[in-house]
Amino acid sequence: MRVILPGRKLVFICSVAALVLCFAVRALAQEKAADLANDSLEDLMNIKVTSVSKNEEKLSRTAAAAFVITQDDIRRSAANNIPDLLRMVPGMDVAQIDANTWAISARGLNGRFSNELLVLVDGRTVYTPTFGGVFWDVLDVPLEDIDRIEVIRGPGGSVWGSNAVNGVINIITKKSGDTPGAMLEAGGGNAGQSFETLQYGGRLKGTDFRAFEKYLNYGSSPGLSGQDGADGWHVLRGGFRSDTTLTSRDTLTFEGDLYSGREGLTTAFQPIGTQVNLSGGFLQGIWNRAYSPRSDMALQVSYDQYERDDLLREDRKTFDLNFQDHFRWSERHDLTWGFEYRRSASSAPGSFFVSFVPSNVTMQLFSSFLQDEIAILPDRLYLTIGTKLEDNHYTGFAAMPSIRVAFVPGPNRTIWAALSRVDRTPAETDTGLRVNLEALPPSGGLPVFLRLMGNPHFQDELSTTYEAGFRTEVANRLTLDFGAYYGDYGDQQTTEPATPFFENSPPPPHIVAPLIYENLMKGETHGLEISAEWKPAARWTLSPGYAFEQIHMHPSPSSQDTTLASEAEGSSPVHSAQLRSSIVLWRNVNWDASAYFVDRLTDPDTPSYTRVDTQLSFPFGERGVLSLVGQNLLHDHHQEFADSTGSVISTLVKRSVYAKLTWKF
Repeated sequence: MRVILPGRKLVFICSVAALVLCFAVRALAQEKAADLANDSLEDLMNIKVTSVSKNEEKLSRTAAAAFVITQDDIRRSAANNIPDLLRMVPGMDVAQIDANTWAISARGLNGRFSNELLVLVDGRTVYTPTFGGVFWDVLDVPLEDIDRIEVIRGPGGSVWGSNAVNGVINIITKKSGDTPGAMLEAGGGNAGQSFETLQYGGRLKGTDFRAFEKYLNYGSSPGLSGQDGADGWHVLRGGFRSDTTLTSRDTLTFEGDLYSGREGLTTAFQPIGTQVNLSGGFLQGIWNRAYSPRSDMALQVSYDQYERDDLLREDRKTFDLNFQDHFRWSERHDLTWGFEYRRSASSAPGSFFVSFVPSNVTMQLFSSFLQDEIAILPDRLYLTIGTKLEDNHYTGFAAMPSIRVAFVPGPNRTIWAALSRVDRTPAETDTGLRVNLEALPPSGGLPVFLRLMGNPHFQDELSTTYEAGFRTEVANRLTLDFGAYYGDYGDQQTTEPATPFFENSPPPPHIVAPLIYENLMKGETHGLEISAEWKPAARWTLSPGYAFEQIHMHPSPSSQDTTLASEAEGSSPVHSAQLRSSIVLWRNVNWDASAYFVDRLTDPDTPSYTRVDTQLSFPFGERGVLSLVGQNLLHDHHQEFADSTGSVISTLVKRSVYAKLTWKF
């Protein structure tokens, strides 16, 4: 099939290709010097990642804009939760809305529920089909138990399926055998008033295991007018993981957790100080079998449930069955295929202000994928083609293909390009939402209510993304990772007026003036991301990063929506930058500092800000570490995001300090 590119797209892609080639030629001319200070950089380039193709491959050879947050990065960060960890990824837009709510996206289009970002924990999706997004307040894994967080900026639909439009985040936890013995972590400060984790790991009859209990209690943030934001929260969680070697070829992993909590929530429909109860948990089993060094398979089964006592009063239960088979067909072909079945049932009685019609929905998803990595020139040039086929509850069948090429001109040097198509499937909010917004002047003696309504015929939002990039060792102490992209979006959501109608219930009789969701907008994004690792000395590492993005959305001529295009363009910063520094001082005392700049948001208008975090860590013998942490040190408080839907009222992120003691025994 011949593809004709519009002029602007062609100019952008040619410019990116020219820049890639210039840097690649320079990289090929460099000579690698032996230096002990470069060891950790080589280790970083050789990290194995699985989230791009569902098979292990070196980060240095990955044909995607991949970034890995390692356990060492986690230990050296001043972060105490997963959202703050994600701030270190160039191209990730992380904004705190209030004390317990975040807006997180990759490559723009940010919101409280960023419906084009897929998030997984050990391969289990935590993306909720109710809103199309993630409840970050209950995505809480003990940071000490995370092996790495793989972040893919850009589409991942050909292996992960719908909604992996602008990125994939896969949080991968450590095997139980890597966390032996007991661990106590405890601390507190002015924002995170108290937190603790108690964990024990051991081995019993050939099975490695660990069990943990974790508690956190956060105080309220100040409101925009200086009042108490009434958004404090606390969560108690307990969980376990076991890893069993059944035979020389078979392993079995079993894990799960339960949590219960309570948080303050203020919305456009709720008074300040409303308390919301949270509860949930999951169970998951993973069977891995290695047939040979060239062939393996994995079977994963999980059950997930949560309840949230907010205006919707939602209860959701999800069962997921996922099978994957991988085998090397020949010296040049590496095949991976699999299938998935998911059943997710929700009940949401709702309230007068917010509800779903129907209030009970059971969704089923059937999908399969096939991928072939072709070694065109062994150890030099690789072509990966694949597609995901899905049948979903709302819109039926969809195919999401991709093609990726990676050229490896030398060790730890890769030039890559990709073309991907992926859909964002409707959430329940798109199809069945009912929100009574406000009362309008009466018509014919009857009251009139303005109502936002979902559309049962809402279609998939479409996207096609072109990407190119490279990663290389520029010098013996410097690595560089560059990526650029162009995204073409179609059938995006708009809000359109519909024909008013009469309604008898709830009384009194009234007229409804509806606003309904339609697919009447298209648009484009283009941008770049660049990150580096530089070791000026053996004990000092600097990690700069920068991201640029422009978003242009265009309602169709028939659309009457005057707001959503502006919100899509203005909800993410055009420029963002960061600089992280890690220094080992004397006697293994570590000083880590991070500075993050985020450009202003134009809709809703939010000023730019610079955030500075720092941490001093003092070891106690071989078992203990005391950490003193400061966050948001430049300003007493600042705003990071305003939720345009009114589902949560913003508060201010304040300067905070805390102390943390970690003891292993």
